Amino acid sequence: MSQYTQQPQPQPDPQQPYGPGQYAMGNPARNGLGTAALVLGIIGTVTGFIPFLFWLGCILGLLALIFGLLGRGRAKRSEATNKGAATAGAVLGLVAMIVGVAVGVVTVKAVDDAVDDINKVTENTAPKDASPGGKGGAGDKDAGDAKGKETESLAAGDTSIYDDDVKVTVSAAKSFSPGEFAIGHTAGHKAYRVTIVIENGGKKKFDANLVGADARAGKDGVTAEQIYDGKVGSGFSGTILPGKKASVQYAFDAPADAKNLTVEVTPGISYNPSHWELTL
Repeated sequence: MSQYTQQPQPQPDPQQPYGPGQYAMGNPARNGLGTAALVLGIIGTVTGFIPFLFWLGCILGLLALIFGLLGRGRAKRSEATNKGAATAGAVLGLVAMIVGVAVGVVTVKAVDDAVDDINKVTENTAPKDASPGGKGGAGDKDAGDAKGKETESLAAGDTSIYDDDVKVTVSAAKSFSPGEFAIGHTAGHKAYRVTIVIENGGKKKFDANLVGADARAGKDGVTAEQIYDGKVGSGFSGTILPGKKASVQYAFDAPADAKNLTVEVTPGISYNPSHWELTL
């Protein structure tokens, strides 16, 4: 009976460093930084293209760049096996930062342009100085400025001219007899009718749907309710073409002893209101 002896297996030299791809038992590859760099790089690049989120893309790109460089360092020291992922993450991080900065510049410029356009619209809809000697002639007066500071009230027949050449005129108040089914008239009060004329002297269509008219009566300035019936109260509607005008009659309910009626007309939400002081 033959006896066989097992040859002893060579043992690794504990002083010999591990070659590429060789790791001691229980020491797995440390690929976390490379993977994180790749994920952050992808998310950062996508986010960088989104306006108002470009800043987040820059931050994620910076983290991806840092993690990618650290991951490459681990791969060079044979501590990780995903050198390609770390490199891709670092590159994507740099791209995310570049994209974020570019989109940020475009976004800021677009916001500045929008603010400038809004400011121009506000300036163009501020009442124009049409006092004697100005464009409006002797019968036209200044109705205020873009900041809405308190100004002198206009008289019946005066015209308020705005910077976009929209002109508003309010006639004198005349006594008015509301219909049987009129809304807004109180028994014992008196009703007065005024004609409001809007002329579009500008170069663009004027939206008349947003024109508003209100009134206060007497020395105490009590609210004069607007009267609606088949003859008055329909208000402005549609658009007014350049060079054209529109006229609408309004009626207001005032106490019987009121001696004056203050009519306020606002051509639109971006316009300052103008006031007319009418004698009753």
